[in-house]
Parts: sequence; structure tokens; C-alpha cells
Amino acid sequence: MLSQPISVSFDLGGNRIVTIETGKLARQADGAVTVRQGNCVLLATVVANKEPREGQDFFPLSVDYQEKFASAGRIPGSFFKREARLNDYEILTSRLIDRALRPLFPEDYLCDVQVLVSLISSDEEVLPDSLACLAASAALAVSDIPIKEIISEVRIGRVDGQFIINPTRSELEKSDLEFIIAATEKNLMMVEGEAKECGEADLVKALELAHDAIRVHIKAQAELRAKKGVTTMRDYKKPEQNEELKAKVYAFAKDRVYEISRKGSAKHERSDAYSALKDELIASLGEDISDLDKKLAKKYYEDLKWEVVRSMIIDDRFRLDGRKLDEVRPLAMEVDPLPTPHGSALFTRGETQSLTTVTFGTKLDDLLVESAAKSVDSKFYLHYNFPPFSTGEVKMMRGQSRREVGHGNLAMRSLKQMMPDSSNYAYTVRVVSDILESNGSSSMATVCAGSLALMDAGVPVPKHVSGVAMGLITREDGKYAILTDILGDEDHLGDMDFKVTGTRDGICGVQMDIKVDGLSMDVMREALEQARKGRLHILDAMYECIPAHRPDVKPHAPRMVKLIIDKEFIGAVIGPGGKVIQEIQRETGTTINIEEVGNTGEVSIFSANKESVDKAVAWVRGITATPTVGDVYEGPVKGIKEFGAFVEFMPGKQGLLHISEISWKRLESMEGLFNEGDMVKVKLVGLDPKTGKFKLSRKALMPKPEGGKPREEEA
Repeated sequence: MLSQPISVSFDLGGNRIVTIETGKLARQADGAVTVRQGNCVLLATVVANKEPREGQDFFPLSVDYQEKFASAGRIPGSFFKREARLNDYEILTSRLIDRALRPLFPEDYLCDVQVLVSLISSDEEVLPDSLACLAASAALAVSDIPIKEIISEVRIGRVDGQFIINPTRSELEKSDLEFIIAATEKNLMMVEGEAKECGEADLVKALELAHDAIRVHIKAQAELRAKKGVTTMRDYKKPEQNEELKAKVYAFAKDRVYEISRKGSAKHERSDAYSALKDELIASLGEDISDLDKKLAKKYYEDLKWEVVRSMIIDDRFRLDGRKLDEVRPLAMEVDPLPTPHGSALFTRGETQSLTTVTFGTKLDDLLVESAAKSVDSKFYLHYNFPPFSTGEVKMMRGQSRREVGHGNLAMRSLKQMMPDSSNYAYTVRVVSDILESNGSSSMATVCAGSLALMDAGVPVPKHVSGVAMGLITREDGKYAILTDILGDEDHLGDMDFKVTGTRDGICGVQMDIKVDGLSMDVMREALEQARKGRLHILDAMYECIPAHRPDVKPHAPRMVKLIIDKEFIGAVIGPGGKVIQEIQRETGTTINIEEVGNTGEVSIFSANKESVDKAVAWVRGITATPTVGDVYEGPVKGIKEFGAFVEFMPGKQGLLHISEISWKRLESMEGLFNEGDMVKVKLVGLDPKTGKFKLSRKALMPKPEGGKPREEEA
């Protein structure tokens, strides 16, 4: 007999009910749940191997979030018509789950764990990514896989000054901040988001409100776990230990590690010294040492470095490169280092360097951002590249990593806050950051270089955006150290990696991962204030480099003009079968895109040549202009008949210049008067009410001969 499903429900507020259910789907997984809000349904499964792989020395956790297109009644647009590799949105959601879950597992747990979260039913208003981590945690909670705590995750927004937990899609569009926060019952674990220059106090308030909401989620998961009857965790094989060997390693290397760490040397010099000491250590253990003990000795050596450097920073207030705790590394920056890109900047901070470019494009260059629920075009996007030479390594180039996607997204969200309104700015803008050197905070270097490059390109951004990565080291005795502008080594050995971006007036982006229990809000406030000072220090240097955006795009950059026309003229500009717009593009050498927006048409004209743009603009304006009786025009003869000539007096508009209106003198025929293409100046004298055809006159612009009849009488 099949067991009955078990479920619990809770209210997000406003009668928005979330239900977690287990025991119905995917029953062979170690843990499986569905999470439902409205029509949004997520299936989360978790499976863990019973034993670690032979020789395993790290925790192999894999997390994948995927949206099934059937969930929204859609068929994938790929050639094979099936879900393919994860898109950027799915990768970013996977990272949000992974970063929150990873600290929950015991440090000595090395078995493979796979977490899969799938959107199997979509809701137009419910954002599934804000429920994905809840689903993953609930799947772990109903399994016997060893975890230290239960967690959850929420999104918080603010509309008209009111904070909202898990806002709808419509509410989020009106929100001036958006943060996704993960936490346990007691501690924050992860923060990611963006804001339109919010204050540090606003961020702290958002974190506190989000944490209160998360506690409700955790209570529901604990209730589901109790209903399922999960009371114990499975046993697992722990890594081999050798305390005697550990003592030898510490005795041999502790003072030497401190000596190397205290020198304040550069990254590669310090790395080479650490490596040489490790080789000495292994040699001192003798040739008869087993492979296992050699591996353990290397692990204990890394543990020793971790302990020594952390103690040095907390007790001596001295960092690996010799800086003070709140000191930013030396800065160097320049704009326009490359002659051909539309905008470029080189930003160097210590041993981290970003070369960033800006490229302008048309509507045809928009980035399609597709999810199961909807597809949207983005006019601003940023790509981040982290080649192996930036850290002096040799690695296979296998495409963009999840880390690159995440770092690029943080920089993009930060710079986006200063971008002009896409509805009024004609260009599509692509920013590319190539990291040429890296020793910590390359994503923050990307933000700074991106801001400089946008200014250099002439994008009308009102303010610079800078970023700084903060670190935190704590100890059981209550002592701690907050580090500004952390190195790569300090990121590895610290208890918090906290990246903050913003202008002089507020925060634009945040990414935080916390590895320690019990981080107080007082320490958080102190870290935010120290980050603000570091951010302002970098901003001062950026404003010295380029104080404002260039007043115009560079001479070699493409020109783009956007015209707003009445909806009724869209067909006239396009012409039958696209004939008119193709002729305009061919004759002017421009690229033209027309889009219907409400009751208007948006005409974007794009060319690297200003004269071409001006010519196309005049052409389109001529088509969409309304002729006025009595005005004078000049245009080419388009056709000649026995009764007169047809003159294109405005682009796309022809009128009849009757033989009687060519001259005050009576003409017997049209022979020899005009050739096609001749330019003729005419006056618009009337509009035939029956046919709608325009009547033109040339003689109305000529002096009337003495004794001649008035034109009205002649007509």
C-alpha cells in the first residue's frame, strides 16, 4: 500500500499560502518535496552517495535549477525542441541555492551530493527563484543526509517605502531595491541583490525583515521533518587523521609560515615561499612516508597557514601584503586605452586588473533573456571573462564558468542602476570585462572599469559606480577583524566575503557569503560603514580620471537617432513589402528598426556616419510630416504625362503639377519641359477632396505677367 503524502503550509503574508509536500513524487530519492504557491510548483530532490570516492579530499556538492518549458505551456525554441544546458538565469539561481546550502554540511563530510530543483508549473506573478532554496532545504530536511541546520531564502523588495517579502513580478517592477537573503534560524548565510542607491541602514532593515520571514519557513520545514519521522542522520566515513603527523607539521612550519606571512610580499613571491616551505616539510618527513601521510601532511600544512594568517591579522592587525585593515590597494586607471572600441578603460587595483570595453548596437543586438515564464529583450548587458593567465595558470578554455556568470551578473546589476532609461535611449550597450590580473575582487574591478568605460563611451550615466570587497575574520574569544579590499588569500581564509557597490549617494549592489555562525548586526553595520569609506576612496580616484561622461559618442562610434511617429505612419515608412524602408537604408547606408509601442511608432536610425543619419532622419520626417497647403517644396520629377508631371514634393508624397500650372504662358505639350529626376520648386495649392491627390503649382512662384488673368480665374 502506498504511503500518503505529508504536507505543511504557511502564509507569506497577504493570504499568500505556501505548501510543502513530500511522499508523493520522486520517492526513490533520499529526499524529495514539492513547494507550491499559487500555480507555481517546484520539485526538489536530493541524493547523496553512501561513501566518499577513493582519495576524495573535498566536498562534491552539485546544485542545478532548471525550468521546464511545459510548466508555462511553452515549447523550447532550440533546434531540438527540448531543454538544453542551463541558461544564465538558471545558473544564477543554482548559485544562490549552492551558496546557501554548502555551509550546512559537516566539514568532514565528503560524499557526493546532488540537489536538483525543477520548475514544473509556472505562475505569471510568482517568482520561482525565491522559493527554490526553500525547496532544496526542505528536500534535505526530510532526508537522512547529515546537515547541521535547516535554512531558507526569501526575496525582499520595497514599493512606495513599504518592504515586501517575495514580491510578485508586477510589484518587483516598481521596487527600488531587490535582495535575496538566505539564513538559518540564527544566522544570515547569503545576500545578493541590487538597489537604486539605498542607504546602509535600509539594507540592514531589509536583512532583519527577511530573517524574520525566513524563520517562518524554517519552522514549517521542521514540522514537515517531524511528520516524516526523521530523527537521526546517517553515519558516514570520516577522513583519515594522524594527530602525531599534524604535531610534526605544526612544529616544523609554524614559525616559518608566520615569517613568510609577515613580510608583506607580493602574491607570487609569497606563493613561491609557501610552496618552497611545503617541499621542505615533505622532505623532512623522510622518503618512507606513505602517500596517505604525504597527503595528510599537505592538508595539515594548509590548515596551519589558515590558522597562522588569521591570528596574525586579528592580533597584529597586519595583512599579508602589509596593508592596514581598512586600506585599499594602490589604484591606477585610464580611459580610452584602445583606439577602436566605442569606449574603453583599464582599471588596476593592486594585483587585480580589468580591461573593459563598451560597444554600441541597435535593436537587433538586444540580448534575449528567456525563461519558462517569459522572454524579454535586454538593451544593456555585461560579459565577464576570467582567462587562466590572469592568475598565472595553465587551464583548458572550456567556455564560461558559473563563477564568470555570477561575477558578471553582479557587475551588470550594479552598473544598470545608472544607465539611462531604455525607452528614451536608442543604443543597445554591451560591456565586456577581461580580467588580465587577479588577486581578489576582480568583480569589483569590473564595476569600476565598467563605469569608467561607460563614461568614456559617452553613455549619459549621471554618476560613477565603484565596488569594494570586504572580508571578516573572527575568533572564539570574540575578537574580529574587518578587512577592506581583500586579497584572494584573504577571501579563502576569511569568514565572510562581502562585496558592496554603489555611488557616493548609496548602495547599488551587494553580494555576501557568510561562513561563520553568529554574525551580529552590529558587526554588519561596522562592515558596511567601512565598505562605504573604501567605496568613496575609489570613487574619488575615478572622478579624477574622468569626472563626467563625454558629451557625445566618439567620432568612430555609430550614431543613433530615435524618432517617435504616429502609429498611422508606420505602414508608410515601411512601404508595401518593405519597399520604402529598404530604399531608405540602401540610399542612406543606415540601419533602421521600427517598433510599435502603444499608439506610436519608434523609429531607430543607426549608422557610423552622421550625414547618413541626418539624411535618413529627413527622409522619415518627410514621410511622416503632414503637407500644408500654401507651403513651398522642392522635389524631383518622378513621371511625365501629356497632361503634366508628377513631382515628389516630400519623401513618399507625390503631387500633380498640371500643364496649366507650369507657366503663366499657355503650353501646348509637355515635350522638352522636364526630364525625370529634374528638381522643381513648387507650391502646394490644394488637395482634391474626392481623390485625396495633391495639387502643385510652379507658376504660383513666378511673377504674374502684366495684364495676365489671376490664377483663380484661369482655373
